[in-house]
Amino acid sequence: MPRELCNLMVGQCGNQVGSSFWQQLCLEHGIGDDGTLQPFATDTAGDCKDVFFYQADDHKYVPRALLIDLEPGVVDNIKKGPQTNLFNPENIYVHNEGSGAGNNWANGFSIGHEISETLNDMISREVEGSDSFEGFVMTHSIAGGTGP
Repeated sequence: MPRELCNLMVGQCGNQVGSSFWQQLCLEHGIGDDGTLQPFATDTAGDCKDVFFYQADDHKYVPRALLIDLEPGVVDNIKKGPQTNLFNPENIYVHNEGSGAGNNWANGFSIGHEISETLNDMISREVEGSDSFEGFVMTHSIAGGTGP
């Protein structure tokens, strides 16, 4: 049984890099932008799709990922792009004000405190849906941004 990983895509950079990450994983495993297994791909035990994907009831592969941002720009681009039907809509969080942290670390910290319970619930739901959870892969900026 493969150990399962969850990708946390946080902020503008994290969502941009994360989107490319999932694009590459889909190519490597033969999964289309809508989560369907491509005809040339094999569904064998040697191809460990379950490490990063779970299979939904409709047999589509869904990334075990959360898209998190305080402003909607990059996440909206992902939702409007080729990966529109790839991610679970319940695993996408954009702050309801949609204005981001305004380049103010204290504002980002404050908003982070306000939304922490919601994000923890999202993360817990994803982890609890796993059979053999191993850990997280986090994509985010380490040299910029002001948020949590």
